[in-house]
Amino acid sequence: MRFTLKQLRYFVVAGEHSSVTRAAEELHVSQPSISSAILHLESVTGLQLFVRHHAQGLSLTPSGRQFIVKAKQLLGQADGLAHYASTLGQDVAGSLRIVGFPTFTPILVPGLVRRFNDMYPAVNVQCDEKHQKDIIQGLHDGRYELALTYDLQIPADIEFEPLMEFPPYAVMSQDHPLAERGELALAELAGHPMVLLDWPMSREYFFSLFLSQGLEPDFAYQARSMDMVRGLVANGFGYSLFNVPLVNNLALDGKRLAHVPLTDNLRPLRMGVARLAQFRLTPAAEAFIEQLGKQAQQLSSTVFTDSRFYRSLK
Repeated sequence: MRFTLKQLRYFVVAGEHSSVTRAAEELHVSQPSISSAILHLESVTGLQLFVRHHAQGLSLTPSGRQFIVKAKQLLGQADGLAHYASTLGQDVAGSLRIVGFPTFTPILVPGLVRRFNDMYPAVNVQCDEKHQKDIIQGLHDGRYELALTYDLQIPADIEFEPLMEFPPYAVMSQDHPLAERGELALAELAGHPMVLLDWPMSREYFFSLFLSQGLEPDFAYQARSMDMVRGLVANGFGYSLFNVPLVNNLALDGKRLAHVPLTDNLRPLRMGVARLAQFRLTPAAEAFIEQLGKQAQQLSSTVFTDSRFYRSLK
């Protein structure tokens, strides 16, 4: 190799902070050490990795942004190898960074990670919650090895393995005029005020359900969190549409919700594992995917007790 892992790490930290000074402070080394590592990498690769701004730090060039993704992947694999060497005899070890979509991650991931850690105690799993755009960007940037998310606008360079399918259903207060129905058509809801979960891609998905039936929804209220949607619905401001089944039917203020299946043939959301197609998975990531696949049906039957609101694809 014409460069070292230390030089790569100096480059990555400088790129993350857009600053030689801040990289030097974080790594507890001198600024010339960071600058020298960057210059060496640019020399041996023939790439300009940064644009230098006088007294204003650095910014990655297009080549630099591509190179930093590969550098992070290589450093992650090197860290995994070092951890494996220190725990020789255990096949799966190291760190695993994952990210999940906020609707189902708090429901599914903590228990899953608990079981995974019991099986592979040498793996340190860290999980963030982000919206779809940030999930995809995090995979592209190399911040995350795996994502648990929906099949919403997945680009071609991201591999997606579906695990569960969640059809949409209606949620409303217990005194809503339609709350006692055993099932509903979307047309019966369209004339009532709706509380919309106003997240990027989520709002487009819910609007597309109405468009597919030639309907115009009444988006009377918008909310930026699931808890706020549940609270508004439970207090009679309107109905909403959910995908992930309710684990309990309470809003945070204790008021109860009713949920009713929809009869229309509406596009469900598929939840699954996403990863960068060109990224070689670490043993920890491969083991996590294997366990998630094996437990998908068990998770759905133990967490989601009403099978009308989900379909396991495993």
